[in-house]
Amino acid sequence: MPFDFTLHIRRLCDDMISRLTDLAHIDMSRVAVTYCQARKAVPHGMFASLTPLRFAGGAASTVRRGRPHIVERVSDASGREMLYILSFYLPRFQNLDFREKLITVLHELWHISPQFNGDIRRHSGRYHAHTHSQAEYDEAMGQLSDRWLAAEPPEELWSFLRESYGELCRRHRRIVGLKIRRPRILPVSPHPEGMPEHSRG
Repeated sequence: MPFDFTLHIRRLCDDMISRLTDLAHIDMSRVAVTYCQARKAVPHGMFASLTPLRFAGGAASTVRRGRPHIVERVSDASGREMLYILSFYLPRFQNLDFREKLITVLHELWHISPQFNGDIRRHSGRYHAHTHSQAEYDEAMGQLSDRWLAAEPPEELWSFLRESYGELCRRHRRIVGLKIRRPRILPVSPHPEGMPEHSRG
């Protein structure tokens, strides 16, 4: 039976949010969880990413070169508009060790603004996304992962993280999941009804 990667990651995120008060502001029903196939089979590169679907402060539009722009809309099958896209790069992510996988998931969830307004969590100064120290950021995410594991989440939620991409493929034959094209930033149409929309189908 094919392994639905994005379904399992979504369930994992739901549980992390339910057990960690630091993430209680996140509503996963407005986060699209996707996977991307890495173009090169190398161990280095991007493992996961969070794409905000609003601008600074949760603004729906921004001005570029004197003209208002919006982010192309992303909706689920019911038409509910998403505020974020959480993406994982395979096989790279699945080939991390277990602890690094947990840290990576929490790293991306932590980027979500405490206001849950479609913007990222912003820190003061030059390093607005990760604070001044990437090492300290990762250490904090490691502490969050330890707290989550100490809460004894059901093993069936996270056992797939114990396996490499190859092991998952051998056991399930095929990895499936949701894929979404990265939304574009578009100039505002003079006719609102003509604005483009991108749905997960």
